[in-house]
Amino acid sequence: MSKNLIPTKLRSGDEVIVIAGKDIGKKGTLREIVRTKNKAIVTGINMVKKHTKPNPEMGVTGGVVEQEAAISLSNLAIWNPKTKAKDKISYSTNKDGKKIRLFKSDGAEIK
Repeated sequence: MSKNLIPTKLRSGDEVIVIAGKDIGKKGTLREIVRTKNKAIVTGINMVKKHTKPNPEMGVTGGVVEQEAAISLSNLAIWNPKTKAKDKISYSTNKDGKKIRLFKSDGAEIK
């Protein structure tokens, strides 16, 4: 593992909240984690305008398209729906010996 990679306990599909930056306080679902850049793409967060050229062969019309840009992993925290607040993640093992993720505040399993 490269020394520049930040370890993360987040996974694709997690409900996250932005804790720093222009979208602070907004929630979204983690769509993709770009490990090489320590960034993530979250639905509806960090929206940017991209200018696209028309491509008639592929059926793409030109214009300005709004899409999600990557946001730093350090600016994200997992959202706990029970406590309605950001939370940290801890690990434990269940009865079968399988490693599971838990919310640190209330010990509930992360689905």
